[in-house]
Amino acid sequence: MANTETNLCFLTIREAGELIRRRELSPVELIRAFLDRIEDMDDQLHSFITLLKDESLAAARTAEADVLRGDYKGPLHGIPIGLKDIYDTAGIRTTAGSRVYIDRVPTEDATTVARLKAAGAIVLGKLMTYEYALGGPDFTAPFPAARNPWNLDHITGGSSSGSGAAVAAGLCMGAMGSCTGGSIRGPASLCGIVGLKATYGRVSRYGVVTLSWSQDHCGPMTWTVEDTALMLQALAGYDPKDPTTSTAPVPDYSASLREDIRGLTIGVPRHYFFDPNPDVNPEVVAIVEKGLEVLRELGAKVEEVTIPSLSYVRAANSIIMLSEAYAFHERNLKTRPQDFGELVRERFRIGGLFRASDYVQAQRARQVIKRECADVLRKVDVLVTPTMTQPAAPFEGYDATATIRGPSFTAPFNVTGLPAISVPAGFTANDLPVGMQIVGKPFDEPTVLRSAYAYQQHARWFERRPNLPH
Repeated sequence: MANTETNLCFLTIREAGELIRRRELSPVELIRAFLDRIEDMDDQLHSFITLLKDESLAAARTAEADVLRGDYKGPLHGIPIGLKDIYDTAGIRTTAGSRVYIDRVPTEDATTVARLKAAGAIVLGKLMTYEYALGGPDFTAPFPAARNPWNLDHITGGSSSGSGAAVAAGLCMGAMGSCTGGSIRGPASLCGIVGLKATYGRVSRYGVVTLSWSQDHCGPMTWTVEDTALMLQALAGYDPKDPTTSTAPVPDYSASLREDIRGLTIGVPRHYFFDPNPDVNPEVVAIVEKGLEVLRELGAKVEEVTIPSLSYVRAANSIIMLSEAYAFHERNLKTRPQDFGELVRERFRIGGLFRASDYVQAQRARQVIKRECADVLRKVDVLVTPTMTQPAAPFEGYDATATIRGPSFTAPFNVTGLPAISVPAGFTANDLPVGMQIVGKPFDEPTVLRSAYAYQQHARWFERRPNLPH
């Protein structure tokens, strides 16, 4: 392999990690290739808010020295990653995409950041996010909106917009996103990459800017399922700084990656995710139907299931999210409203209009939905659905309120806290990516990863990359 910039930047984490382990690839060479590509490409994509050129090169030199003296930390050692700019980084600003936080410099790394660094990963920089991880592409916010590498005239989805764009474009090998109603899986689907929201409590949220305490999740976004498993391995586990984290044992996620899914039972809630609906693109549904056929061919049993209360999910997710967000941001909304972008300011203010009874009823609906999902998952191993209702929309004429109208295919699994992954499932006639969502039982990420990996290895959509002009 000629170590050209493109070849290096299109390696997977697993491939690059093995080359570094064998001392056939220098972490310094790898980081320089990514920094060069970012310099070449990111003026089109706007995926980075803060680029850490000197810091990442210094970390690469340290990683190279470690490897040469035999202190290899594992498959993330020397691997370039990006962080959604809501993850605290010691001595480096964390803006949350907002003027309110534009000069905020934390004194401590988020737990997830510390764990990735301990595993040897190298942070290239802080990635674009919709303001405070909410809203949409807002041109009144302080940073330009990230653009989709498959078509620069289209959105990436959000709120982990820079994470989706950077991984898809080969500007980092993996990225951290966050997910409250679908902000990992949505951009993963629209940008043609893999995104995992693990079970609520599996990954620490300490040091991550809050949107909704009871629905926020942190997780990895990568090019392949095996890369997601490698990042999750470093991230997962109890954190005394986050009382919501679980003490459940952390399995070996890479060991679950097998192409054999014979005997697995897949539940399909057609009544909500597949039946004709004017708010759902039929091309998306048709692509995921083909994905289900692939899973059948691989030996899985597919059966239809019903989750009656899914129709309440959108309202429950939004009421809980916006009420909790308003509680977090109330002081700044009252004292410096002009520093918020128009879109997020209006969304947060809606949260201040809900009554205590609205919040309580939303939580009651949440418990019903959780019970119904638990009942279904006693009969099947995973659920499979489309990830998003639509492919990536164009910027021109984009209606930001579309994200709070109609059904959400991702919100049910923030409300319930179940593990869910989006894996690429194909492309529309306009060459826009479509993701397939696989959902599992609490803390059964191994089965979710196994199912996604089996599909990925058969469908092989990871072999197709966006063709960005220089």
